[in-house]
Amino acid sequence: MNKTDKIYVAGHRGMVGSAIVRKLRSEGFNNIIEKTSSELDLRNQESVNKFFETNKPDYVFLAAAKVGGIMANNTYKAEFLYDNLMIETNIIQAAYKNEVKKLLFLGSSCIYPKLAPQPLKEEYLLSGLLESTNEPYAIAKIAGIKLCEYYREQFGCNYISLMPTNLYGPNDNYDLQNSHVLPALIRKLHTAKVSGMPSITLWGTGSPKREFLHVDDLANACLHLMEHYNQKQFLNIGTGEDLTIKKLAELIKNIVGYDGDINWDATKPDGTPRKLMDVSKAHSLGWTHEIALEEGIKKTYADFLTLNLN
Repeated sequence: MNKTDKIYVAGHRGMVGSAIVRKLRSEGFNNIIEKTSSELDLRNQESVNKFFETNKPDYVFLAAAKVGGIMANNTYKAEFLYDNLMIETNIIQAAYKNEVKKLLFLGSSCIYPKLAPQPLKEEYLLSGLLESTNEPYAIAKIAGIKLCEYYREQFGCNYISLMPTNLYGPNDNYDLQNSHVLPALIRKLHTAKVSGMPSITLWGTGSPKREFLHVDDLANACLHLMEHYNQKQFLNIGTGEDLTIKKLAELIKNIVGYDGDINWDATKPDGTPRKLMDVSKAHSLGWTHEIALEEGIKKTYADFLTLNLN
């Protein structure tokens, strides 16, 4: 990419999109197209087509998506499938019709089968049943991967896909009804601290293991691979390290400074037992994460405090 190239970051106000914009600007890319969801409904094909025809972006980072944790995925299954399918389909087709030079699609580690061997290798895709609690989102993201592969195969489009692990960082969503586990824990433990609660109860057993990547590390990967990777095979993006949800909760508890007890409600679902990414392919291409988990959570909690949430 040249510094003067026109770059469209779909979802620029979200945690991932805003991190990509920060990274691009820090590297001198300032010809960035940004449209909010109120300005451009990405689910509307006609609107997306008109936007691409008018703006003619050279490069596209497809970071827009309807996202959420277990509760949101279970509650809004139809919306998670429909909205994400429409967003990615409209953008990928419009990129093809308007001769975008390159597109990067961002998926999720939830694309893998629930009981896939660990760590998760790219070739495990579609080798087993999905985790039921996030199946609609996973199906949509798998469709996005295949769209990129088939547009490359049929039309010669240079479209690549990255599958990040669980993300956290600035501009995260702390809504307790639809946030992911790490930001939800930050908010719950902070609220318990300021409210003087003697204990809190968390979903599940705390035994599942999860991997967490700071969103700024993902943004670095996106720019690096947009500039240096041009293959069909999607790539895992993560740390290659995981920990139990129970250990994560204790780590956040210490960072927040909460002195109470953490109880676990084993009647609530745990989700997938483990999701650890094999990131050897990304490492072989010259990218590795730089932000350690404890350091990243401390930065994220500091950012959370600026939001003045209870």
